[in-house]
Amino acid sequence: MLRKDKIASNQGKLGVLVVGLGAVSTTFIAGVMASRKGVAKPFGSLTQMARIRLGKRTDNRNPLIKDFVPLASLDDIEFLTWDIFPANAYEAAMKAGVLQKQDLDAIESDLKAIVPQKAVFESHYVKKLHGEHVKSGANKMELAEQLMEDIRKFKDAKKISRFVMIWLASTEVYVEKKPIHDSLAEFEKGLRESSVEITPSMIYAYAALKMGIPYINGAPNLSVDMGAMQTLADQNKVPIAGKDLKTGQTLMKTILAPGLKARMLGLDGWFSTNILGNRDGEVLDDPESFKTKEVSKLSVLETILQPESYPELYNDFYHKVRINYYPPRGDNKESWDNIDIFGWMGYQMQIKINFLCRDSILAAPVSLDLVLFADLAARAGMFGIQEWLSFYLKSPMAAPGLTPENDLFIQQVKLKNTLRYMMEEDLITHLGLEYYDMM
Repeated sequence: MLRKDKIASNQGKLGVLVVGLGAVSTTFIAGVMASRKGVAKPFGSLTQMARIRLGKRTDNRNPLIKDFVPLASLDDIEFLTWDIFPANAYEAAMKAGVLQKQDLDAIESDLKAIVPQKAVFESHYVKKLHGEHVKSGANKMELAEQLMEDIRKFKDAKKISRFVMIWLASTEVYVEKKPIHDSLAEFEKGLRESSVEITPSMIYAYAALKMGIPYINGAPNLSVDMGAMQTLADQNKVPIAGKDLKTGQTLMKTILAPGLKARMLGLDGWFSTNILGNRDGEVLDDPESFKTKEVSKLSVLETILQPESYPELYNDFYHKVRINYYPPRGDNKESWDNIDIFGWMGYQMQIKINFLCRDSILAAPVSLDLVLFADLAARAGMFGIQEWLSFYLKSPMAAPGLTPENDLFIQQVKLKNTLRYMMEEDLITHLGLEYYDMM
């Protein structure tokens, strides 16, 4: 990792390559545009709103993160998108129904200027969606090359200095990892032969990494969390991160479960159900796509609670997750959690959570932070899996042989300490160093 003055400049335009132009991506793009015009605030974004403590508490050094590390400016961001529908970003945002018309009208011309490229898409992998704004080619390798050509043309047209790609499209059907996903040579052979084991999200990831562009997987798909892509990322010195943005119900789990464990309170069961009505809800109404999401959601509690270390508290807890498509709710997802816990002498207690959230409102600032931090990582010479970005992810990737960290508070410490390390500041351990300095 390059540090402080060795980190490459943040000057020049940052091309943000967004796969999918639905509710999350249009909310993300609109929020960036509104923020840089001063008509809205980027609430929920650490890169824009959060401060970071430096040194001792008595030093009173708490700069904004964006003033501490050399992040790209929102003014320097240019968006390129792909989608299976040809609607521009303004039309797509109106259809998504997340943001009010008056907020979109304030940035209407900017949004209308973003017209998606034809997408790489096969309905086999997202059975609930059917679009005609899609690429065609002799094989999947040719489709990857078409994506790369889109990026090259955009770079020339907009004078882009560097890129980050983020997948914000729909959840694909569940795909088991196969030998073709382990070897880069076999994967490229599979692209040329249009293997059914290679999904559209994998094609986007390959195109990005082949061009040396950081890639973020914002969905639970198998796309970059495989040997072939990690080999390519290492070869080309590219940061990768994923998977699945941590927004509503899982965010609540990563906040509450560490608290239960910290106090050594036991868990008998955690039942979670959701209703939502946006495009994501429609896609997840398909059992094969839901399985992909379910695996992502179910992995959180076990890694936080560590039942192998605390069998009396967590060995046999029951964990169930359901998602129900309910069109009237739109993007305003509602989640219910029933949590059966036990404490002193085994006595039972319950916790009930009813979270009326806005899925895309929570996902947009996460998308922005991941893009800006991935760009920073690339300029700092960091490549491969970026575990320090687990803070934003529902099913985070980890180095081979390591268990992913899902405790939100440990993730936050790791993220901020990574930034401190980059800038050659002391890491914060909360050990009371002020006391030891007086000894």
